[in-house]
This record gives sequence, C-alpha cells and structure tokens, in this order.
Amino acid sequence: MKALNNGLILIVDDNPTNLSVLSRTLKSAGFNIRVAIDGESAIELVNCEPPDLILLDVQMEALDGFETCSILKANPATQKIPIIFITALADPQAKIKGFAVGAVDYITKPFYEAEVIARVSVHLQLSFLTRTVTEQAIALQKANQELQNLIYIDSLTQIANRRQFDTCIEREWRRLAREQAPLALILCDVDYFKKYNDCYGHIAGDICLQSIAKALMRAVTRPADLVARYGGEEFGIILPNTNTEGAIRVAERIQAEIEQLQILHSQSEVSAYVTVSLGISSQLPHREMSTEKSIAAADRALYCAKQQGRNTYCICDRF
Repeated sequence: MKALNNGLILIVDDNPTNLSVLSRTLKSAGFNIRVAIDGESAIELVNCEPPDLILLDVQMEALDGFETCSILKANPATQKIPIIFITALADPQAKIKGFAVGAVDYITKPFYEAEVIARVSVHLQLSFLTRTVTEQAIALQKANQELQNLIYIDSLTQIANRRQFDTCIEREWRRLAREQAPLALILCDVDYFKKYNDCYGHIAGDICLQSIAKALMRAVTRPADLVARYGGEEFGIILPNTNTEGAIRVAERIQAEIEQLQILHSQSEVSAYVTVSLGISSQLPHREMSTEKSIAAADRALYCAKQQGRNTYCICDRF
C-alpha cells in the first residue's frame, strides 16, 4: 500500500484561522501542505503543481468553492484530483450541489482533527488505487495489442500476416454469402525475387518487400480491404463487395505504385526494375463452395500471368 504521509494537500480557504488549523492538523499527520486564499490562486497552483487532494472551502468571495471545483473538473489535466469541500452549511441541497459539481466528500466546521485526517487519508488511498487500476488497465490493453500484433501482423512488413488473411477471408466469405455480394481476391508475387536476393542480398530483399507492402497499402484504400503478406514474396489482397472490373482497377493501381518505386533489378528478365505478377478472382460466395476454391482460382490466374511473361495480371473465372 502507498504511504499516505507523502501526499500533497492543497487547502483553499479565505479564512486565515481555518487555513492555520487545517495546515497544523495535516502537517502533524505527515502530509505535505500548500495553501491558497481564493479560488483564482488555487487554480493557478493546481495547474503549476497538481496536488494529490484538495480541501476547498465552499463560501469564498469572488470565485466560490462550487465555481472553483467546476473549473478544475472541466480541465482534463486536473479533473481527476479528488476535492473535499469544507463548509459550515447544514443545507442538504448545498451538499447535493457539491457532489454534482464533482466533490468526493464534505468536512463540516468546526473541524475534528481525527475526522479530517481520516477523510483525507481514505480519499488519498482511493485516488491512489483508482490511478493504479487505470494504469494497470492501460498496460493490459497495450499488452493485448502487442499480443494481437504478434498473432496477426507480419513482423517484417508490418501488414497483416497469413493468419489474419485466413481469418478475414473466412469472415468476409460468410458475410457476403448472406448478402449475395461479390468478393474479389488478388494474389501478388514479386517477379524473379530469388534472383533479386541472390544479387543484392537478403537485407536488400527485406527492404524491397517492405517497400512493396507500403505500395500495396497505398493502392488498396478502402477500410474493409485487407493487404496481407501471404508467404515469402507473395501478397494477398482481399476486396469485399468488389467485382472483376473493380479488382482489375486495383491491380492496375498496384502496378502503377510498384512502377513508381523504381527499385533496380538487374537480374529481372522483364524489366530493369522490380515488378509484380497478379492473379485475380472474383465471385459471389455461397455456402456450397469453400474459400479454398477462390484462392485456388486466384493462384491459377497468378500462374497464368507468369506464363504470359510476368509483370502483368490475369483473371480466372473458373471455379
């Protein structure tokens, strides 16, 4: 448990006697104390050095406690600081108003030292525990995201990996089968990539794949589309609600983006630069047919593109 006697308490009261009594009481319990004589100076102090807890008098001239509390709670940087109101008011409506503007508790005048210390200690501990839980939740969320990245993101290219590709195509296949809307698939293979690696080395090969992944992401723009590293130098693009004509337009954008990279490839038999071959399939999914057949069709189209000399795309409409 966090030690309570190192908490910084800001006491806000325009009555010097109250400031003196509260300061002496809390200092004797080991707390660090700062004081402000009005709401305006309190807000300045809080912004400069946020305290762990604020004791705030309700009845002050100019800016009263309710207004001061409202201003602090409206500021994201100070809204989580617990505020305990100090009041001589016995009116229940005043207390309700205080809770409504963000106070966590009330301490009534005249003060009882044991009660002041007890209430301050409890709310400091609650504030500490709340911050701890929040920090742990953020850390857990970050860890979960990192785990998701390990599971679904390709470490080299930082795009979706084969696992995410498989998950996505199965999900989209079922959805589009219900909606009777087309699903297009493009398989993309880097031409003569083994020769590229042999000539320029594996580090250059990795950089080449990273550049191609970024080019694919620029060419495939809709949020529902997925670009994935399918394996090695092969990429897969899932295009929901896309017919053959739409898939062709995407393939042509991919070719244009790859061409703009101007990555030298002296060992290529089709160009002085790195190029890709693409296989396209598009169909209306139905339950009697599996995603494997759609992938196989795109793979046949990719083989056809290679047979036709590479650096082109082909379409397979046979399933």
